Amino acid sequence: MMRREFIQLAAATPLLFSMNPAHSSRAPGDPWRSFELTYTVDLATQKNNGQLWLPLPEDAGDYQRVISVAWGAAPEHAAMTWDADYRAPMFAAKLAAADTARQLVVTTTVATRNRSRAPAGRHALTPEIARYLEPTANMPVDGIVATTSAQIVRDLTDPDARAQAIYNWVVDNTFRKPTVRGCGLGNIKFMLETGDLGGKCADINSLFVGLARAAGLPAREMYGVRVADSALFKTLGRAGDISKAHHCRAEYFSPRHGWVAVDPADVRKVVLEEKLPLNDPRVVALRERLFGYWEMNWVGLNTARDFELAPPAREPLPYLMYPYAEFGDTRLDGREPDHFDFKLTSRELTHHG
Repeated sequence: MMRREFIQLAAATPLLFSMNPAHSSRAPGDPWRSFELTYTVDLATQKNNGQLWLPLPEDAGDYQRVISVAWGAAPEHAAMTWDADYRAPMFAAKLAAADTARQLVVTTTVATRNRSRAPAGRHALTPEIARYLEPTANMPVDGIVATTSAQIVRDLTDPDARAQAIYNWVVDNTFRKPTVRGCGLGNIKFMLETGDLGGKCADINSLFVGLARAAGLPAREMYGVRVADSALFKTLGRAGDISKAHHCRAEYFSPRHGWVAVDPADVRKVVLEEKLPLNDPRVVALRERLFGYWEMNWVGLNTARDFELAPPAREPLPYLMYPYAEFGDTRLDGREPDHFDFKLTSRELTHHG
């Protein structure tokens, strides 16, 4: 099949890649950086009819822009799709048993710049934003989630103070558990009921989101992948082969600042992998910074949670951050790239103001 150039930023319809409007900002003078992300997928070992889904980046606030999406050789039934609920973009390919083309290459180009909390202003709570108060299958907002949230925020009424209290509680009480597969599942009810608050980013940051929603704060995860080295800590970056560099972040909605970036999971990652105590001055500084800041050596994919793929898989997924495929009774889960022949690479194209 001939190469398909699907989207060029200059001509793109804004609705195609638009995330829910994000009132975010960036540090003055932060440069745009452009990255080429390439999926290489080999499904030659799968002989049955099947379906593949690859998460793709989307536009986000004023800190991320999709420039292009393209693919080369691919089955005839390959297309870009969006789920019906969150409008998360994905590449979907249906493979018939007779198809000989089972090696796919999908490339996206994305521009990013660091994201900081917006200056104080007034931001309305729209129905589109209020939907991020709702529970999902793995993230209820009643029961133990509600009681824990109430204990954390106590008599605080200011939304930003509530978010700060929840952020601090999550940083203080969780820990990174390296044995968790991939980024975890984010089953926060199980975490709280068992008292096992160990996990990875999709667990720790989902806990922040669920507790925030229970406290009346719209909040959401954003699923993505690290694409370059970090200026903050070595462990917070990855370049080249990023097949195992996926990372989930979080944000909450403030009437004063709009959508505010947070990342308690990366604080706990630094504590574990840099072998630093929580009270180390470098960790204290990072903890303060990651309430209201994302270093954009990372590309966001979507905010979809417990949702149906497009076209639908056999059952909803908790999130789409990794490649996923189904061939008969066989499921290929990108959280285990050693058992799923795919590779995701990142190459920086520009770094300029």
